[in-house]
Amino acid sequence: MFRKVRLDAVLVQAVIAGALSFAHLHDLAAAAGQDGWKAWAYPVSVDLLLVAAWRRLRLLRDQGEPARAAWSWFAVALAASLGANVATAGLLDLNDVPDWLRILVAGWPALAFLGGTLLVHTPTTPTTAATDGVKPEPLPVVEPVTVPAQPEHAPQNPAAMPVPDAVEPAEPVPALPAAPPADVPPALVDHARKLADSHRASTGTPIDAATLRDRLGLPGPMADQLAAHLT
Repeated sequence: MFRKVRLDAVLVQAVIAGALSFAHLHDLAAAAGQDGWKAWAYPVSVDLLLVAAWRRLRLLRDQGEPARAAWSWFAVALAASLGANVATAGLLDLNDVPDWLRILVAGWPALAFLGGTLLVHTPTTPTTAATDGVKPEPLPVVEPVTVPAQPEHAPQNPAAMPVPDAVEPAEPVPALPAAPPADVPPALVDHARKLADSHRASTGTPIDAATLRDRLGLPGPMADQLAAHLT
């Protein structure tokens, strides 16, 4: 489905006014000696200053700050646009432009640059709207600590105070045997356990680390670890 395009009367009026003002500024700049592309740059400069001043006005109004400087630059850009419209309406001979108007047209780029720089790069205080979505974290609730009340008449005689029963010393807990190291492969432990059972069956004594080292060809530390697994 195609959406129907509805023309807004205000939008159409804005386009017509902008085009006429653009043409009048171009004609005035060309009459003041700014020919070629320079004559087309003057309307763009005036409109940009007008838009920058209007945006600055809205920002300062939202923040509740004074906007006298922004109003001043808006009035300067509006006067330049209206002045070009009036001057090109037949009240000024474009073939014989006065010197003061040539000076104003020639000095406009520097004036517009100064105004745009002041409007854009002037710092503003941050608005509270930027922090509206951030809710402060609630502070932790600290429960009051109740201190037990002291008796009004504490016993003055230390001998009258109750003496706690003597506490017998607890019996020492026997130390647990150290856990055997767990870095010996399970398959090697099973094989060593079979050799230990065979050795016990033939000799009647448990196998020791030296015998494991000789039977399995293991280094001394690993034989000790393996013997610890078999105990």
